[in-house]
Amino acid sequence: MSAGNSGTSAMIREGARQSMAWLHGWTGLLLGHILFVMCLAGTLSVFKPEISRWMRPEVSAPADPAGAIVAATTWLSANTKGATGWYLSAPDGRSNTVEATYDSDGAYFSRALDPVRGAPVARDTLGGEFFYRLHFELQIPYPWGRLLASLAAMLMLVAIVTGIIAHKRFFKDIFTFRPAKGQRSWLDGHNALGVLSLPFHIMITFTGLLTLASLSLPWGMTAAYGEDLVTLYSDMTPGAVSRAASGTKAPLAPIAPMLAQAERYFDAPVGRAYIFNPGDAAAVVTLYPVEQRAIGYLPAEMSFDGATGKLLKAWTEDRAGMRTYQTVYGLHMAHFAPLLTRWLYFLGGAMLTLAIASGMLLWIVKRRERAPLSIGNKVLERLNVGGLMGAAIGMAAFPIANRLLPLAMAGRAEAEVSVALWSAAAALLAGLVLPPAIGWPLLMGVLALCCALAALLGPIWASDMVLATGNAMLLATAMALAMLVWWRQVRRKPAPAPARRRKAPA
Repeated sequence: MSAGNSGTSAMIREGARQSMAWLHGWTGLLLGHILFVMCLAGTLSVFKPEISRWMRPEVSAPADPAGAIVAATTWLSANTKGATGWYLSAPDGRSNTVEATYDSDGAYFSRALDPVRGAPVARDTLGGEFFYRLHFELQIPYPWGRLLASLAAMLMLVAIVTGIIAHKRFFKDIFTFRPAKGQRSWLDGHNALGVLSLPFHIMITFTGLLTLASLSLPWGMTAAYGEDLVTLYSDMTPGAVSRAASGTKAPLAPIAPMLAQAERYFDAPVGRAYIFNPGDAAAVVTLYPVEQRAIGYLPAEMSFDGATGKLLKAWTEDRAGMRTYQTVYGLHMAHFAPLLTRWLYFLGGAMLTLAIASGMLLWIVKRRERAPLSIGNKVLERLNVGGLMGAAIGMAAFPIANRLLPLAMAGRAEAEVSVALWSAAAALLAGLVLPPAIGWPLLMGVLALCCALAALLGPIWASDMVLATGNAMLLATAMALAMLVWWRQVRRKPAPAPARRRKAPA
C-alpha cells in the first residue's frame, strides 16, 4: 500500500513538473522578444547618468547641485514664457547636468542644462533616458507601452515561478555545464543563468511589476478616490502644495535660500526641484532630497511660496504603507546603490537578459532535435535572429548617431532615436530574410562592428573616467562578439576526412 502511494505521489510530482515546464516554456515564448528588449534596456539603465555623461562629452567638469539649480532657474526665468512648470533634477556626482523638463508658449521640452550657465548643452540627446524609457514604454505611446510592459512583467514572474517548480536538480544546475552537447548545453546554460542570480530575478521582476501597478491594477485607487487624482497624489505626498495660477505676474523669489533651508531640513543635498506656475504670484517651489541616502524613493519634501520664498509645508514620510511602497520602488530604481551594488545590478540584469535569449533559442534547439521544424518554428527561429540581434544593434547604433549627427541639427535627439529604431528594424528584416546559418554570424558581426565604432568615436583616447569606462565596455563587447562569430564559423567547418592507407603488399 505504501509502495503504491509512493508511486502515485511520484507520478503526481512528475506530472506537476511537466505541467510547470510546459507553462514555463509558453509564458517565456509569448512575449520573449519584448522581455529581451525590456531587460537589455533596463540593464543599461543601471548606468543611466553615466551613459548620459558619455553622450555629452562637452560637459565634463563636476557640478555643485545647488548652484546648478540656481543657474537653471535663472536661465528658465529669462527664456520661457507662460510656463506651467519646471521639473529639475540636480547633478549628483554621477550626472553633471541639470535634467530639465519644462514648457514655454505651449511647447514642451526635455533638455540637459549646463550646470554653470543654465542654458541647454550643445549636444541635444536623450542620453541614458532613451534606454530608461525604452525599458518600460517600449517606444509605444502612453498608456499602451506601459500596459504591454506590465503584461510582459506578469508573464516573466509566472515564468520564474514555474521554472523553479519544474527544476528537479535546483542547486546542482548551478555547477552543471556540458559544452558541445546540443540541447543539453543550451539547457545547462539557461539553467545556470536563471539559478545563479535567482533572488535578483525575482526581486527586479516583482518590484518592476509594482511600479506599474497604478496603471495595470488601478481598482484599489479607483475604489478609494474615484476620479479625484489630485486628492490621491496630495495624500501620497503631503509635503507638496498644489494651487492654481492666480494670473498675476510676479518674479520667482531667490531660490538659493530655499535650497539652503531644505538641505538643513533633509540633512542631505537637494536632488529635485519642481517649480509650479513660475512667474506667477501663486508659484510653488517643491524640493526633494537626493535618493542616495536611503533605499526609499522620495522620502521627504518641502514646499515654498515661489513669489516670497516663505515655507508653506515640510514633510518626512513615516507611514509604514508608504515607506514600504517607496522602498519597493527604490529597490527597482537602484538610485540608492553605491558603485559595487550598481555593478551587481548590472550583472544580474545581464544574466536575466541572457537567460531570456537562451530560453528562446532553446525552444528551437529542442524541437529541431526531435523532428524537422514546423513552419511556425522556422519563422520563430528567424525572429530570434532578427529580434534578438536587432534590439542589440539598434541600441549600439544609438551612441554612434550621437557622435555622427551634426550638433546644430534640428530635432537632433529625435533623430538619434530614429537611427536606433530604423537600425533595429533593418536587422529584424535581415534576420527574417536570411537563413539563420548566415543571419547569426552576419548580425553578430555587425553588432561587434557597431560596438567597436562607438568606442572609437568615444573618442577612444578620452581621459575622462566615465568616457574611458564606456569605451572599454564597448570594446570588450565587440571583442566577445567577434570571438563568438569566429568560434561559430570554425565549428561549422567540416573536419577533414582521414586519409585512407593502402595495405602494404605482402
